[in-house]
Amino acid sequence: MTDSQKIAYTVGEPAGIGPELILQLAQSNAVDDLVVIGDRRLLEKRAQQLGISMPSGLDILDTPISNIKVSGHADTANVSGVMNMLNLAIDGCLAGTYSAMVTGPLHKGIINDAGLAFSGHTEYLAERTGGHKPVMLLATSSLRVALVTTHLPLKDVSAAISKELVIEICEIVDRELRSKYGIAKPRLLVCGLNPHAGEGGHLGMEEIEVITPALNSLIANGIDVVGPLPADTLFTPKYLATADVAIAMYHDQGLPVLKSQGFGSAANITLGLPIIRTSVDHGTAFDLAGTGTADTGSLLTALNVAREMAQAKAN
Repeated sequence: MTDSQKIAYTVGEPAGIGPELILQLAQSNAVDDLVVIGDRRLLEKRAQQLGISMPSGLDILDTPISNIKVSGHADTANVSGVMNMLNLAIDGCLAGTYSAMVTGPLHKGIINDAGLAFSGHTEYLAERTGGHKPVMLLATSSLRVALVTTHLPLKDVSAAISKELVIEICEIVDRELRSKYGIAKPRLLVCGLNPHAGEGGHLGMEEIEVITPALNSLIANGIDVVGPLPADTLFTPKYLATADVAIAMYHDQGLPVLKSQGFGSAANITLGLPIIRTSVDHGTAFDLAGTGTADTGSLLTALNVAREMAQAKAN
């Protein structure tokens, strides 16, 4: 297998569970299509801590950090090494060295404490790859949910939603489902913002003034969108059975549904980039680091989604 067929896995925050997830997964799953970007000494030490063997065939791009004795306790001295891991994966994907990248969880707070302005993987990836518009998509084996807005206070959501933004997000999702999932004509179900999708204007005008005009424009351009639908109706088997993705207006409109269905076995996918990037659906879990109790389900899902998307793109 050539490197261009391989997927880069960044171990993420060294004090969290990212390093041990790949070590645990490698005990029972084939990972010969991966290049693990991390500090070899850290991985060896974590394997020893977990009482498991260091996988002999694990392909590691050794990327040193300052302090490998950090299980459960992050150290700002490691931030430069952590960012180097991420940059190596991004640059490798842009150069065609890797077919995709999968990211272990980072801790935004410790990166900011080290003096770097960092709001998250998604935003950093968008900037590093050329200022593209990123779209957050979370997926289980049976449900995909994309977000129009992401990490905003609820009071700011309405003002952030515009006709142009709804069109842009839906166009990116449609394009990426075609190119990276191989879906010939995706069907997008779009949530309204307000309860009952505004109840004909009695519970808000965003559906009438913003969302419906956006969807009409998309339909005119050949994109298969349905909505705006009340979220409590859209997320039912009758509607989801006809859909390839649900588009939620804000974070907690769509993600609680998805996570109640598949937390621990879902993948976080960044659409809109020139590269394929997936991630786990959880954080660093400092309290679990080094205990051997971290669940590898989400990492396995993220890897499998990356593999499927890379294959679809190659075809």
